[in-house]
Amino acid sequence: MRLRILYSFVTAAMFFCLSLAFEHKAYAYVDPGSGLLMLQAAGTILTGVLFTLRRRIKSLFTRNKPAPEPAIETVSTESKA
Repeated sequence: MRLRILYSFVTAAMFFCLSLAFEHKAYAYVDPGSGLLMLQAAGTILTGVLFTLRRRIKSLFTRNKPAPEPAIETVSTESKA
C-alpha cells in the first residue's frame, strides 16, 4: 500500500515538473471569475477527500474504549418442583 502511494506521488511530481518545463506563453486574458472557479474546485476536492476519509480522521482524535466484559449469567441446574 505504501509503495503504491509512493509511486503515485512520484508520478504526480514528475508530471508537475514536466508541465513546468514545457511551459509556453499564453497570450490570453484570465478574468477574476476563473481564479474563483479554481479556488472552488480546490475546496470541493478537499471537502470530498475529507468526507471520504472521515472515519480515519476521527480515529486519530478518539481513543477506542475497551469493550465491557459481558456479564456471566449463572444457570441453575436444580429443578424446581
